[in-house]
Amino acid sequence: MNIDKLIDDVIAIEGDYSNHPADRGGPTRWGVTEMVARRHGYAGDMRYFPYDQAAAIYKRNYWLRPGFDKIATHALRLAEELFDTGINMGSGIATGFLQRALNALNRNGRDFSDLKVDRKIGPQTIAALEQFLKKRGTSGETVLLKAVEALQGERYIKLAEQRPANEAFLYGWLANRIG
Repeated sequence: MNIDKLIDDVIAIEGDYSNHPADRGGPTRWGVTEMVARRHGYAGDMRYFPYDQAAAIYKRNYWLRPGFDKIATHALRLAEELFDTGINMGSGIATGFLQRALNALNRNGRDFSDLKVDRKIGPQTIAALEQFLKKRGTSGETVLLKAVEALQGERYIKLAEQRPANEAFLYGWLANRIG
């Protein structure tokens, strides 16, 4: 697993500079909003926000801090999806999708107890993932990944329904962020 390649792949999807009028994030470069760049000390024009600073933010804030690196030791494809979802929706939302999916797939608590959906990767979430994968094997990761992506897709549609301006982004979200 090469986190630098994963970051490069995400930045390729996010693209260079944009300032779409329907995007509440405002000026954005490499997928990093101006607000996030400022929070990390960047004071310049977003059109010139450096790639290496974007990559450092992605690694720190969307891979290490939420604990997706810990998920990767058990289920790499799932960790990659959580990383991407976290960038686009927030790491807590991505983690909540994982916890909800694990709860729905635990066979009414027979495989492991329901998790509190606290949107944090902690020992209970890791233990539930380990138990799930032990019970379901390699196909389990594929099914869990589908469940997380289904929750993600539903959220995108809900965002477009609640705020019609988001329809400008819905096709791209579904095309580039799901599956």
